[in-house]
Amino acid sequence: MTNALHAHGTLLQIGDGQPTETFTTIAEVESISGPNFSLNVSEVPRQDSDWMEVVPGLLDAGEISLDIHFVPTNATHGYSAGLLKDMTDRTLRNFKLVFPDSGATTWAFAAYVTGFEISAPGDDKLGASVTLRISGQPTLA
Repeated sequence: MTNALHAHGTLLQIGDGQPTETFTTIAEVESISGPNFSLNVSEVPRQDSDWMEVVPGLLDAGEISLDIHFVPTNATHGYSAGLLKDMTDRTLRNFKLVFPDSGATTWAFAAYVTGFEISAPGDDKLGASVTLRISGQPTLA
């Protein structure tokens, strides 16, 4: 029998930036992708070898992208408060990704909102694709 988990119930939460930080679940999230972890490497060719060697460099937590049902007046979405405001204000914000496992696994990280693309098809819901660029080392617990 598999131990696979269903993704439904995964939450992305945003911190309020206060000294005793409170996190609020971002509303109307349809899907979440990432983070996309990577290890940067530097090539170190040698004159006495026909094979390329590499040495490890910095770790990169990459990005998280999410699709939301965009509600302009929602406190976690809009321009007066929320993700769009954080992008225009260039705010480094704390986030938590909460998984739906029995251990309530939570990954915490700081990120900038680097993309906010609104979609308004004539025959479908108002939506937005949001990109978060993680800065520094996430806490994976």
